[in-house]
Amino acid sequence: MKLDILAMGVHPDDVELSSAGTLLKAKAEGKKIGILDFTHGELGTRGSGPLRLVEAAASAKILGLDVRENLGYKDGFFQNDEAHQKGIIRMLRRYQPEIILCNALEDRHPDHGRAAKLTTDACFYSGLRKIATEWEGEAQDAWRPKAVYHYIQDRASKPDFVVDVSEFVEQKMLAIQAFKSQFYNPDSNEPESPLTMQNFFDYIKGRMTDMGRYVFADYAEGFHAARPIGVKSLNDLY
Repeated sequence: MKLDILAMGVHPDDVELSSAGTLLKAKAEGKKIGILDFTHGELGTRGSGPLRLVEAAASAKILGLDVRENLGYKDGFFQNDEAHQKGIIRMLRRYQPEIILCNALEDRHPDHGRAAKLTTDACFYSGLRKIATEWEGEAQDAWRPKAVYHYIQDRASKPDFVVDVSEFVEQKMLAIQAFKSQFYNPDSNEPESPLTMQNFFDYIKGRMTDMGRYVFADYAEGFHAARPIGVKSLNDLY
């Protein structure tokens, strides 16, 4: 299956929190969309790796994903090395996405920036035909996505561009809430975290409201581009 957009996140729920609206909008436009999680998120303050996988599957149904994969890398201790890069490269060559959405270049959680660098390196190397990979015993062709964009996570920053997701906010929130182990629960005995605050979902919507102001939209999601974005005409920008 060839994908139009593959969103990558080091932890299950990274994509939902930051760019699920953009995926939902693309799906509504008839695009093929998928998520590639790097780890099970087993070091999260609440929940567990196996539970996060169950929650990720529930979220995938809400988002209408065409595919969701998990590489099973070690949460917190993955490396930007050949083995980890090749795991991503195999997925890139398998699904041949045109656009990649991935972790923030720099953030409060050190995994996010490290995952961003791992992703961009893998996307480049995936286009080199002399790097050999296989899928189910067959050699894979080289493939490099046309664009890699970084979604904004915990630390606020001015985006390079935003996507109006006003029509998809409520569905996005349902996808986020599928990860119920991670958020406010008055009956939980597990430790508190920034995600467990009662107003956390208000914060998520507030961030999208702020992004929307750039384009006179109710809600938007923001992204950074590590390299200049090419357009055919100035009319493509507004």
